[in-house]
Amino acid sequence: MFERLREDIQSVFHRDPAARNVFEVMLYPSLHAVLLHRVAHRLYKANVPFFPRLISQVSRFFTGIEIHPGAKIGRRFFIDHGMGVVIGETTEIGDDVLLYQGVTLGGTGKVTGKRHPTLGNGVVVGTGAKILGNIRIGDFSKVGAGSVVVRPVPDRSTVVGIPGRVVGNLDPTDALEHGNLPDPQGQLVDELARRVAELEATVKALQDQKMSQR
Repeated sequence: MFERLREDIQSVFHRDPAARNVFEVMLYPSLHAVLLHRVAHRLYKANVPFFPRLISQVSRFFTGIEIHPGAKIGRRFFIDHGMGVVIGETTEIGDDVLLYQGVTLGGTGKVTGKRHPTLGNGVVVGTGAKILGNIRIGDFSKVGAGSVVVRPVPDRSTVVGIPGRVVGNLDPTDALEHGNLPDPQGQLVDELARRVAELEATVKALQDQKMSQR
């Protein structure tokens, strides 16, 4: 447990440039949420009644982060800021995963069994993204802010949009630069606008030619 805590603290320093010392990091609500989840998950696996859920609800009240005690979370997991994050019961999260605030790892209804996402190693999920259902997000993939992902994502992919679409492949060391992510819908609108402008220019040229022939 203490080794996991040490790794979680180091992951904060690695991921958050605002982290200056251990005392500040120990005040992070996201670190509290992860630590309490690790305790609740152990009790959940031991079939201890009531207390795992109680711990998760206390954690939710104080941190704004809701993690079901049944969720499986790997090593060096970090939630940046964290307010509004929801992680469902059958979620599985690999090592070195980073979530930003407002992320939902949820289900798609009253399906029983495995009904929440699986995130591979090194996955980064941007602010407000929703990943829903029993799908897998491949290793080292990045999900852009505000995306809604309902289909599996291959390893080392960039996903953006509603619904989420794979728009490129990544080097695993690339950061998630929200301002530089592709925008498929925006590109489509730009292309349509360009085509409309071309057609308007063609129509105007034909009209001018017709007028000159009179």
